[in-house]
Amino acid sequence: MLNTAIKAARRAAHAIQRASFDLDRITVSEKGHNDFVTDVDQASEQAIVETLLKAYPDHAILAEESGASSNLNDESEYVWIIDPIDGTTNFLHGYPNYCISIALRQRGVTTQAVIYDPVRNDLFTATKGAGAYLNEKRIRVRNPDRINKALIGAGHGPDPRALAEYLRMYEVVAARCQGVRSSGSAALELANVAAGRVDGFFEKGLKTWDIAAGALLVTEAGGIVGQFDGEAGYLDSGNVVAAGPKVFAGMVNLLQPFA
Repeated sequence: MLNTAIKAARRAAHAIQRASFDLDRITVSEKGHNDFVTDVDQASEQAIVETLLKAYPDHAILAEESGASSNLNDESEYVWIIDPIDGTTNFLHGYPNYCISIALRQRGVTTQAVIYDPVRNDLFTATKGAGAYLNEKRIRVRNPDRINKALIGAGHGPDPRALAEYLRMYEVVAARCQGVRSSGSAALELANVAAGRVDGFFEKGLKTWDIAAGALLVTEAGGIVGQFDGEAGYLDSGNVVAAGPKVFAGMVNLLQPFA
């Protein structure tokens, strides 16, 4: 199943990379304020879904653009969760920070994860209980003993009403760590936590397809993923804190008032 997801991600990447050479020809629609979808998102998603369903025609799908498949329900044993381009706004501007995210949930538990960065040709993979990998090399979270030694990733959604709260969170965290970075792709930031490129990440209001694959990468790399109060349930709430154990504790201490 992991190999099928990798194949699907690479197929989608071909469509994305072809379009990246001629961004002016991309058809763009606005789903909401600063929330865009392109024909490239749709082509990427179609390539992923076709590849997965060819191998597993009975599996259910939950995808960002096409939504839930007709066979998705509470009894679905296998559900593929797909974000065909996480970081569409970055992609539209030629800013090289976006990815393809694919996760498989089996009986409500995420068991496979693939995040592919087509710009850097970085392939992040994880299987529950078998560790996390970047380009077939085992990865681990960094775990500084204090948050003031940490570099933290952060994000905010397209809703301008949430911006004031984000700025307050940014101020609180930035005052206690070595720096805060906001790249515009939550899935890729979670992968970067797993790879030790940043020491933690936080964002509110994410969707399941933004989180599912990256969360498995982090936990399989020895990190913790939770809500702002440190509890589970982040796939439902969309509020995510991810880090190594010591930094996670420090981040929750700072962010709990925003839970």
